[in-house]
Amino acid sequence: MNMKLLQGKTALITGASRGIGRDIALKFAEQGANVAFTYLSSVEKGQALEKELEAFGIKAKGYRSDAADFKAAEDLVNTVITDFGTVDVLVNNAGITRDTLLMRMSEQQWDEVMNANLKSVFNLTKAITKPMLKQRKGSIINMSSVVGVKGNAGQSNYAASKAGIIGFTKSIALELGSRNIRSNAIAPGFIETEMTDALDPKVVAGWREAIPLKRGGTVADVANATVFLASDMSAYITGQVLNVCGGMLT
Repeated sequence: MNMKLLQGKTALITGASRGIGRDIALKFAEQGANVAFTYLSSVEKGQALEKELEAFGIKAKGYRSDAADFKAAEDLVNTVITDFGTVDVLVNNAGITRDTLLMRMSEQQWDEVMNANLKSVFNLTKAITKPMLKQRKGSIINMSSVVGVKGNAGQSNYAASKAGIIGFTKSIALELGSRNIRSNAIAPGFIETEMTDALDPKVVAGWREAIPLKRGGTVADVANATVFLASDMSAYITGQVLNVCGGMLT
């Protein structure tokens, strides 16, 4: 019986009903973690995921909660601590895009992205700090993007939110390091998901060609990096941004 990397740990993952978040939840369960996760609109998908996770023989529970709502995030963490007893790993994955050029961008498109992507990270991290300080351990993993490192035309709101996550992640690493709480960010590159399936195949082929590894990333590529940062294998890594991008940002 080989030791699983996240055996005995409890993780809270936001925005896990589809895409990268869903794969992180599945990989965490496979590696022995108990999984609490949130979803916002996809109730059926959330319930189905709960069953899938339980099949790994771990405790799993989905919560309908808006990470962008400060009070809701606080209530969520309290409920998860009551239900699971502890949270060892927080994965701030919830996020949205509202892509458009700045000249066409509305104030609402800016605010929605900043709230869903950046304020949510503040909300959950602030709420989880007290229990993590009490147990004197924890790993906080924030989903940024290569767009937050590099910028991208037509995504100034998204890029600003993802760059903000990086500054926040590093600051929290400095604040909480002495209490054995780690804070890192992952910056995925071009990851192929349901969302990219809808794009023009010629455009996608062009993107792949521009990447040194000559392929788009998979949700598993991101989930595997997340498992590493959640596990004790990365015990001496904090305040870092790990680009999972096939060499796109090199």
